[in-house]
Amino acid sequence: MMYSANSLVEYLEHSARARPEAVAAEEQGAGVIRYRELDELSDRLRDRLVELGVGRADRVGIYLHKSIDSLACIFGILKTGAAYVPVDPGAPAARCAYILGDCAVKVVIVERDLAGALQTELADLGAAPALVELAGVGGGGPLREALRSASPPAETATPRIEDLAYILYTSGSTGKPKGVMLTHRAAISFVDWCSEAFQPEPDDRFSSHAPFHFDLSILDLYVPIKHGATVVLISEEIGKDPLRLAPLIADSRITVWYSTPSILSFLAQFGRMQRYDYSTLRTVLFAGEVFPVKHLRRLKSLLPEPEYYNLYGPTETNVCTYHPIPAVIPDDRETPYPIGKACSHYRIRVLDDAGKEVPAGEEGELCGSGPGVMEGYWNLPERTAMAFRVDESGERWYRTGDIVVEEDDGVYVYLSRRDRMVKKRGYRVELGEIESGLYRHPDVREAAVIAQQDDDFGVRTIAFLSCKGEEPPSVLELKRFCMENLPSYMVPDIFRFLAVLPKTSTDKVDYQSLKELAAG
Repeated sequence: MMYSANSLVEYLEHSARARPEAVAAEEQGAGVIRYRELDELSDRLRDRLVELGVGRADRVGIYLHKSIDSLACIFGILKTGAAYVPVDPGAPAARCAYILGDCAVKVVIVERDLAGALQTELADLGAAPALVELAGVGGGGPLREALRSASPPAETATPRIEDLAYILYTSGSTGKPKGVMLTHRAAISFVDWCSEAFQPEPDDRFSSHAPFHFDLSILDLYVPIKHGATVVLISEEIGKDPLRLAPLIADSRITVWYSTPSILSFLAQFGRMQRYDYSTLRTVLFAGEVFPVKHLRRLKSLLPEPEYYNLYGPTETNVCTYHPIPAVIPDDRETPYPIGKACSHYRIRVLDDAGKEVPAGEEGELCGSGPGVMEGYWNLPERTAMAFRVDESGERWYRTGDIVVEEDDGVYVYLSRRDRMVKKRGYRVELGEIESGLYRHPDVREAAVIAQQDDDFGVRTIAFLSCKGEEPPSVLELKRFCMENLPSYMVPDIFRFLAVLPKTSTDKVDYQSLKELAAG
């Protein structure tokens, strides 16, 4: 099923023609939907949205839990020529309303239990989009019921490749979320690269672990649907529970897994994976954060057969570099694996502060150019301009904010984030390096380090740790361990212990919550 598409809609239409009775999506406890059915259900939503005035260049919000219903909504929206804007159903209504109001959605598809609070918050913002309310979600039934009264048939808009396909909101430095605008071209270039790199087959079964408002979902959904494979939808509740997730992966016969390292680390430590049969699993992909080597080594000891890949890229680029993980991780390796080489649809440059390219072996900011790069941030032209460097030819290079070094073989090694560097006692300190040092301690399960300004001491570093066993190591022991593994100026000033580190809705360590804990 290697073919060229001009819009994401074509993936569903192609597979519905080629494999109408194949299972497109499977939802735990709620059944399955076949390609023919998914195409028809999304057509019915398209008709309703067009009846409500939705058309090309509009935005439609999705305020639903992950389900066959919300998957059908994505394609129904795309068939109108509009872009979809998914929000986190677990987030406060005020935040969701801000996002939907910010990009002026024309319609919101929302679960009835969430609709009242949303309307109140939208009204406070002076926004009043039309609502399509579902009694709930699960298996596509609630969406069918909401569309029971037929709307006039409409034509699929056939989006242009340069049209916006979706807007994903990420945390902003101002405290307000910012909308990352991605076109059909951006998504298709990524899906085509995935097809080239991982060779999907129609009998594959892809995990859909990421929520739909997280950029990992683009691979989860569109790669299998392009190839007529099956999407296995994993709920937010099960997705964070290793004791339920481990058997689900085996029982669902998943062949391609994709998630953040945090989830895979939890699976390896707490999922009792040795009890289950993972013989169908052939590919394990991870992205979104650094994978501590000791947890990756344990995972590979439990799942030695699949191929593993480290995928790298912010929401603004999706994946722009990747690196295969070797079959055997040496016992003495402590540093994380590189982020690898550029994907075939990207060009990568490493630039200094003046925008000049640095030679291999020297540190600089990773910048990417290619069809997968975002158009910009919604309604933030100044922020968009700051996010790019424009070279002499007029080519735009997205500034990731990540500091890397290119090795002699063309592989990029991630060093740090610009915004996670602090100066302490005159030294430049990368907080991620302290975390890597803490992960070497055998009793440390999770580690996260933040910096805090202090009038008396300048900068203080605070390490939050989740440890194995009932009693954590003593602070004295941890200080001694850090002195043996880190320069003295990198030893954390304060240690704090938590049962589990807080996570964002996209399963990354929630550093903002940790800063609030430190300030409290």
